[in-house]
Amino acid sequence: MSGPPPQAWLNALLVLIEALQRGLLALWHALGLTGDSHGQPAWPWTWRVAGETLLIDLGLARQLGLTLCALAVAVLAVALALAWRRRRGVLLAAGALALVAAPWPSVSLLFVPAAPTSFHTSPARFSVDTIALGARVYAQHCAACHGTDGRGEGPLAASLAVWPPTLAGPLLARRADGELFWHVLAGMRDRHGQPTMPAFRDRLGDGEAWAVIDYMKALSAGSGSAGNWPVPLQLPEMAVRCAGAAPVALSAWRGGQRVRLVAVDGASALPFEDPRFLTVLVTADGRPPAQVPRFRAGCTAASAHAWQAVAAISGQAPARLAGTQLLADRAGWLRARGTPGRAWSDADLVCVSGPAAGSQRAPSPGADGLTALLLRMDDEPVRFVKGGFVH
Repeated sequence: MSGPPPQAWLNALLVLIEALQRGLLALWHALGLTGDSHGQPAWPWTWRVAGETLLIDLGLARQLGLTLCALAVAVLAVALALAWRRRRGVLLAAGALALVAAPWPSVSLLFVPAAPTSFHTSPARFSVDTIALGARVYAQHCAACHGTDGRGEGPLAASLAVWPPTLAGPLLARRADGELFWHVLAGMRDRHGQPTMPAFRDRLGDGEAWAVIDYMKALSAGSGSAGNWPVPLQLPEMAVRCAGAAPVALSAWRGGQRVRLVAVDGASALPFEDPRFLTVLVTADGRPPAQVPRFRAGCTAASAHAWQAVAAISGQAPARLAGTQLLADRAGWLRARGTPGRAWSDADLVCVSGPAAGSQRAPSPGADGLTALLLRMDDEPVRFVKGGFVH
């Protein structure tokens, strides 16, 4: 009899580890043992559990899982021993045996350096507005070293002691958002204490630092090669206006439905409505089409920043964006990117996680390319761990 798939118990373990760490942080903060950093409770220790390592090292993850089970047995044995005196010796011996037999993982592998903001989250939603603000901040402060495309080949890169890392790879996925935030404001140093990235705390506010992280996520997707994105992206928040009604936040309007974003210009034919998903038109100025024929999609992103954000995510120049489509699943993850004049197919998937990552499967008999794509999105939900934290 085989055990559960690795992702099942591994996801449960990662969720438990994150919950334990966040619970410990909340307790420390409630007891007044740690203060605030940038408006949120500060992680008081210099180390945290390396969830990102557990994700790729199943041996270490099993060791930690079994050790946690042994600790639970020892705690239960002590609790029973306090209540059952006649068997106290046996119970305490059983608890001690569990601790001795536990495969204690290596401390050097289990923990990684942490920052006071490691467990911080952005106070603003990932949105077209934060992406637009982040684009301006990035162009002013980051592009000279990291390059306009995020590949680390800016005009100043060659003059640096350490070549800037590329944002098109898995770098962003390996670091928690709170730690990226810390490094943006506090800078980075190598193991010898020499600065490798300047600190921007005197030039950027907290909101600008969070915004540039949002833009880097979009840039990572747009700069990546064809295929699986290095960092899964949520559907960015935006205001949507339908048939002259007042704008409504996309997150409230979609109601857990799939969403299709379609970039259209004055020369584009409006797409047909499709009951399989909600369609949002993205225009360069945020204005709805003058006339919407019957059965055509008419709901429009009300923000002019939506065009720029979709261009960054899809990796297209804004002038060539018309006709590009993005599909989001029911959980709000962007999963597929369509190009003008080409039918949907399995090759359009840009976000595949779990055991199916990097694989193709035979299409369902009788299903067209788009239907097969939607069925696969439903069957293979995103399992994403960023910086060791489950999303």
